[in-house]
Amino acid sequence: MPDSAPDSPRITALDVLDVRFPTSEQLDGSDAMNPEPDYSAAYVVLRTDAGDGLEGHALAFTTGRGNDVQANAIAALSPYVIGRAVAEVCGDLGGFARSLVHDPQLRWLGPEKGVIHMATGAVVNAAWDLAAKRAGKPVWRFLSEMSPEELVAQVDFRWLSDALTADDALDLLRRARPGRRERIDLLLARGYPAYTTSPGWLGYSDEKLARLAREAVADGFTQIKLKVGASVEDDVRRMKTARDAVGDDVRIAVDANQRWDVRPAIDWMRQLAPYDPYWIEEPTSPDDILGHAAVRRAVQPIKVATGEHVANRVVFKQLLQAGAVDIVQIDSARVGGINENLAILLLAAKFGVPVCPHAGGVGLCEMVQHLSMFDYVAVSATLQDRVIEYVDHLHEHFIDPVRVIDGRYAAPTVPGLSAQMHPASLARYAYPDGPVWASRVRPA
Repeated sequence: MPDSAPDSPRITALDVLDVRFPTSEQLDGSDAMNPEPDYSAAYVVLRTDAGDGLEGHALAFTTGRGNDVQANAIAALSPYVIGRAVAEVCGDLGGFARSLVHDPQLRWLGPEKGVIHMATGAVVNAAWDLAAKRAGKPVWRFLSEMSPEELVAQVDFRWLSDALTADDALDLLRRARPGRRERIDLLLARGYPAYTTSPGWLGYSDEKLARLAREAVADGFTQIKLKVGASVEDDVRRMKTARDAVGDDVRIAVDANQRWDVRPAIDWMRQLAPYDPYWIEEPTSPDDILGHAAVRRAVQPIKVATGEHVANRVVFKQLLQAGAVDIVQIDSARVGGINENLAILLLAAKFGVPVCPHAGGVGLCEMVQHLSMFDYVAVSATLQDRVIEYVDHLHEHFIDPVRVIDGRYAAPTVPGLSAQMHPASLARYAYPDGPVWASRVRPA
């Protein structure tokens, strides 16, 4: 049993930092719904009195002013976290996650959706970072080396049992056990396939798009992604520009960032169809399950992908039950942390749908790579049609940044979730008083 004696090490602080990067100045990250984003992190640090110097680090991602709300929501969880025994939290991460998600007064703010759920996810992810550091393993290996029974204990199956039971999950995980060691070795040797969105931001000129697309192919990527949705005429031209730049053998996905209603989504994609888009991402509201299903039926063989703004495992369950998606896109900072993402990975495996995570932002690539690598080792046991999104900016601010070589994520070897930022970056980009922001005109 975990040590909960009064003198055992305890969590002593849950620090929250507002960290923002002025990416809007170069239109990095620009899309049809976010024309001038400042990629930002409501950044969490779990501190303890264990004496080993280990801390838990994670973040919730926003595009700027959302940090005002998100950071306060995380801070509101402090009374539920501070004082807990480190061994109890790290020894029962499933129980820790459920204690936050199931609190009756916090649940009134959801349940299990919105700002408070993202805040919970950031704190849960920080606990996983701490636990993996204490175990001396990167999170993907920490998870991959758990038994099926231990993994099932991490998952909240409430509201899932009509699609996935604990017995279903045990069966999936037990069937994936053979070959785990070989898959770990393959990841360490070759990494995990990636695709890049770096050429495709909506604010980039056609010349920049074409140049970056050619560079992506030269760097080993076999898939790129373009943002679409502001002007159909512009999108047709940009799609042709990209296709001319990369040739017929490279997949081009497109992403509308929820811009359309159902009928416009169908009409728009039919105009892009001559240039062979691989998938359309977020063609409409992430809550519109039947709308996604209608788009999917109408635009085949173009695939439909969604997930980065899906609130929780229940909506993912319904998307899968309704046959509304060809690609499940988890996000490391959207739902209730690693525990809920495990449930979503298991749902996708049950329905036989590939998982291709959303990343980019700040810290999202660093964190989500662990989930995809775990999925390959211990859940799906395949790389077929699996890729992780990659965007080449802001990684220099992390102590263990992602490494993409020949279009593949190199497997992390440093213990933890790869979410810890350099102290100098936290200080420099702190909002509103860090040097970067103090020298800029502040928004009204």
